[in-house]
Amino acid sequence: MKTSLLAVALAAAAPPVIGSLISFDGDAVGQPPTGWSCGATGKGTPRWTVEADDSAPSRPNVLKQSGKATFPWCVRDDVQVADGSVEVKFKPLAGKEDQAGGVVWRWKDTHNYYVARANALEKIVSLYYSIDGSRRTIKYVNAPVAPNTWHTLRAIYKGDLIQVALDGKTYIEVRDTHIPGPGKAGVWTKADSVTVFDDFTAAGAR
Repeated sequence: MKTSLLAVALAAAAPPVIGSLISFDGDAVGQPPTGWSCGATGKGTPRWTVEADDSAPSRPNVLKQSGKATFPWCVRDDVQVADGSVEVKFKPLAGKEDQAGGVVWRWKDTHNYYVARANALEKIVSLYYSIDGSRRTIKYVNAPVAPNTWHTLRAIYKGDLIQVALDGKTYIEVRDTHIPGPGKAGVWTKADSVTVFDDFTAAGAR
């Protein structure tokens, strides 16, 4: 199989992990995780809390979003990365409008960042950028996103190169320049999605 130049360039980045994997197991249940900032782009009331979950990939705790807002987000405060990767395990539990799990990177503030999303209602993986609070689609593709199932979502980014993978398979490889420079990384949902997250990692390119 022919390997794309984009895939080669992203593989060459080989970002090492910044710090350890974050499993939320040391955080207080019923509270937002320590060392994270949580909120939403747009209107609504997000609710980000650490909760016990026997199904968690690394038990006992997960990070859960159970509120309703336009685009809820929760970002790690100690990450400032221009080139690297972000990965999380997520399970979409419920939502009539959306059942999504996502990752954000180059997050400057609540209005400006990149986001990759996997949606169990539409069965797609999608890539967006948000500028001044307006979300714009870069690309989306069909993908087997099952509800009530743990998945792994990963984004790798270097310069204008972006790669998005679900459960180890790459679905999106593109170039985009809308959000340059360093920013925070974290997790994201949409609308009425009730989603749980576990095993978060952020990495910076060498």
